[in-house]
Amino acid sequence: MDFYPVLENKRVLLRPLQLEDAETLLPVALQPALWKVGIVNLQEKADLVNYIQGTLTLREQKAEMPFVIIDKKEGRAAGSTRFMNIAIAHKRAEIGATWIDTALHGSGLNKAMKFAMLQHAFEVMDLNRVELKTDELNIQSRNAIASIGAKQEGIFRRHMIVNGGRLRNTVYFSILKEEWPEIKERVFAKYNF
Repeated sequence: MDFYPVLENKRVLLRPLQLEDAETLLPVALQPALWKVGIVNLQEKADLVNYIQGTLTLREQKAEMPFVIIDKKEGRAAGSTRFMNIAIAHKRAEIGATWIDTALHGSGLNKAMKFAMLQHAFEVMDLNRVELKTDELNIQSRNAIASIGAKQEGIFRRHMIVNGGRLRNTVYFSILKEEWPEIKERVFAKYNF
C-alpha cells in the first residue's frame, strides 16, 4: 500500500504532509476556533512541529497517511487531514484529524476533500470500511459527517480526555464499501469534483 499518495480533484489537492509544511500551515493551525472541542490545542509553532512529527512517525509505522489540504480555488494551503488507525489486515481506516481554515468552512472544500479520500479508500485502497468520529459537542462536524452519507453507529461515552480535562463522548460514524456507489452518486455527483 502506498503511504505517500497524492489525491486530487477539481477543487482540492491532498499531498503528503512533510515537516517543511509547518511554516505554510502555521497561520491556519494557530486559529483558536479550530481547537475549541479538539483533542489537541496548537498554540505556537513548536506545537505544530510536534504534531507533524508525531503523524510522520505514524506514517513510517504504516498506521497513518497525513496530508496537507491545498484549496485549488484559493490557491493555498488550507489545513490538514489524514487516514488514521489504518488496519490493512482488516481493510479499514479512519478519516480524521481534519482541520481547515475557518474562513473556508462551508465553502465546499471539506466535501471535496472527503470525496477524494473516500474515492481513494474504496476504489484504490480497496477498504471494506471507513470510519469517522467526532466529539459529541462538535455539532458542525457531526452535521458535516452525516452530510456525506456516513451512518452514525453510536456514542462511546467518556471515550477521551480532551483539553482542560473534559471527558469527551465520541460519536462514531462509518461508510461501508457496498454503500459507496450509492453515496458517490447521491451525495457527490452533483458537485462535479
